[in-house]
Amino acid sequence: MHLLRRALHTTSSVNPAEIAHFTRLSSQWWDEAGEFSFLHKMNPVRMRFIREKLLEVARDEQPALNQPASTSALKGLDVLDVGCGGGLLSESLARLGAKTLGVDASEANISIARIHAAQDPKLAQSLSYLHTPAETLLSEPKRYDVVCSMEVLEHVDNPPTFLDTCAKLVKPGGHLFLSTISRTALAYFLTIFMAEDVLRKVSRGTHTHAKFIRPEELTAFFRAYPNAESPWVDAGRGSPTRTQAEIRGMVWNPLGARWMLAPRDAWGAAECNYLFWVRKPIVPT
Repeated sequence: MHLLRRALHTTSSVNPAEIAHFTRLSSQWWDEAGEFSFLHKMNPVRMRFIREKLLEVARDEQPALNQPASTSALKGLDVLDVGCGGGLLSESLARLGAKTLGVDASEANISIARIHAAQDPKLAQSLSYLHTPAETLLSEPKRYDVVCSMEVLEHVDNPPTFLDTCAKLVKPGGHLFLSTISRTALAYFLTIFMAEDVLRKVSRGTHTHAKFIRPEELTAFFRAYPNAESPWVDAGRGSPTRTQAEIRGMVWNPLGARWMLAPRDAWGAAECNYLFWVRKPIVPT
């Protein structure tokens, strides 16, 4: 039984040990050559995927749309960045015009994110941070056009509860973007053995292979979510339609020392790091 087949329940998905680990590293968030160097290099790929997917959906729905620039895809949208860390993604979203709220269960992470954002007065109107787990936002009426949670799923307890929380915070017709690591032998070799044990690019203990989520498990979760009668992704075998969900691998190029977004449906590209997008259906009234 894989991790996402466990029943949903209402306990927090926050893992105190994981939060303590990233709190100890919080001062390094904006050191591009330090602990989070891989994330700094990954961030442009994540942003490219988000922009391109939002534009693709907009053009599908409005074929006569006058081909807007990719930089306008997020303009004016309400965006939530769950597990924002030091604000790498949050700042990028806000710079492209999204009204962005970053939340994190680590107070130290939020402090670093606020300090860094304060260096650019232009961010003041579009970016805010809140020290809280995502579950506390469920009691508020606000819902978001886009919810992002990048490199967080593999660190939480109760992944089904965490996904349920993120999904509930999305407006009908809105978008959920995730990035995480697949539970494969290759992922263990690259992210734990090489990155942590051999190269020491990432602190030991950052990742736990058993907590990685395979992309087909995410797809299966949303094929049954919120229930079998009205799932986010139609039931069936194979890949979901591109209008409901999409999986894109991220591949590290050691020669260029950069991440690349794999082509759609590229074989084996999601065996390690990957991005996942799913859209919340609009339920007819």
